[in-house]
Amino acid sequence: MRPHPPTLPGRILTLLAAILILKVTVSVISDYRDYFPANFTSDFLRGRERDFLGGYRWAFYTHILSGPVALILGLILIGERSRARFPAVHRLLGRLQVACVLLLVTPSGLQMAYHAAAGPIAAVGLAALAIATAICAALGARSAVLRRVADHRRWMWRCYLLLCSAVVLRVIGGLATVTGVTAPWFDPLAIWVSWLVPITAFELRERAGRKTGWSRTRSATRPSSARAGSVDSPKPRT
Repeated sequence: MRPHPPTLPGRILTLLAAILILKVTVSVISDYRDYFPANFTSDFLRGRERDFLGGYRWAFYTHILSGPVALILGLILIGERSRARFPAVHRLLGRLQVACVLLLVTPSGLQMAYHAAAGPIAAVGLAALAIATAICAALGARSAVLRRVADHRRWMWRCYLLLCSAVVLRVIGGLATVTGVTAPWFDPLAIWVSWLVPITAFELRERAGRKTGWSRTRSATRPSSARAGSVDSPKPRT
């Protein structure tokens, strides 16, 4: 079953989301000046000199370089028109994105989660996010190989929403700065919210869509059944 064409409000929301993703991605890249070389007085690297002596350094650089690539690739791949018009390019970019997620983003994310500055609750949240992203990417790739287009689309949407948790986290952090929230519980909560809320909203939307489709199919079959009954069924004797 083909997806319903997007409405005008849906297109506007999609455009705004794409602009936000691009803006945050550019913001992340602009922070590279604090990472090459490592500036341990910057916000993210403050107090991490000891971590950089081990494997965290390589995980950090791998993650900050592969993450924006995965976000940009996903932004291109979710477009229905580009997929239909350039299927070969879509397949190539899809393979690159899955490889980027499975080989770079996920392993480096797990390593960085172990060193989460916000504590063990945040570390578990980041590790769960990395594993969930890898599972969605793997199942999306498997569905594509099996030519299950609808399943493939759903799994890759899940994967991309999980990747966008970095964008959501930046937005939450900006709101915290504006409102002056500095409670120690805020960062762990923000990490969990950044991916649980979007993926839950997606699942609820998918469930509502399936119910709507089932209701439409059922209502469409009722009139034909009723007409068949009125024509074919014998009239009761009085």
